[in-house]
Amino acid sequence: MILLDGLATSKKIKSEIAIAVQGLASSGRRVPHLAAVLIGDDGASLTYVSSKVKACEEVGFRSTLIRRESTIAESELLELIAELNADQTLDGYIIQLPLPGHINEKKILLAIDPKKDVDGFHPENVGRMTLGLPCFLPATPGGIIELLSRYQVETEGKNCVVIGRSHIVGLPMSILLQRNANPGNCTVTLVHSRSKDIKSVCLNADIIIAALGKPGFVTSDMVKEGAVVVDVGITRIHDASKKSGFRLSGDVDFESVAPKCSFITPVPGGVGPMTIVTLLQNTLKARLEISLD
Repeated sequence: MILLDGLATSKKIKSEIAIAVQGLASSGRRVPHLAAVLIGDDGASLTYVSSKVKACEEVGFRSTLIRRESTIAESELLELIAELNADQTLDGYIIQLPLPGHINEKKILLAIDPKKDVDGFHPENVGRMTLGLPCFLPATPGGIIELLSRYQVETEGKNCVVIGRSHIVGLPMSILLQRNANPGNCTVTLVHSRSKDIKSVCLNADIIIAALGKPGFVTSDMVKEGAVVVDVGITRIHDASKKSGFRLSGDVDFESVAPKCSFITPVPGGVGPMTIVTLLQNTLKARLEISLD
């Protein structure tokens, strides 16, 4: 069993990004600038956004954290997005999800300039991804593809099961794995909450991508010998034995599943770091392809 170490891989990619940023700075050009918009004070969202800001500092990006109260009006948030779209010193930005219930998430995502949509959620980027055109890949699926590539995991002709159909992970993941590329060329089955007998479907899978947000959902009796398992889930579970009061659990029962796998991601330290580094890659791409100097 080989551990797909997202933490170690992300550090290597950060080093590569830092070299490119140093090249920009040494030639007198503006370094990439990423902004993150956080609405409200959700602890998990704040932790995640803070890790993105820290990652920017590590590679030499300029970063801006914009915080607003959870009571912000939708119209006010749209005004802020319009300002970010027009800011020529800003290469990309993210709106941290989820948003408060009174705000229409789809309306907000549609308002983002696709050229600054480094999260890869705008329909223009999703459409370009579907057609195999240059675009910003959604950060988590893009990070998974990068991880599979770096570890030279064979995907061509393999049966892949994606568990979960969210527009953030499941759907784009299924598209990327079936495209005519490497990694890619899989025969993909996407299962979800209405699917029948998920266990038997998974037992036929050479590759399983678990992205449904249910701790320990994938158990050893669902995985065949030699399978590749990528665990996207990360859920906080109360644990009085921990100093923090909680522990992190993935969608896969790692202890029972790992011995059967050829490759598997850990939680934490697997997909999470790759999501953040893909966001950095997208921001660097925006800076290099769309010069605003």
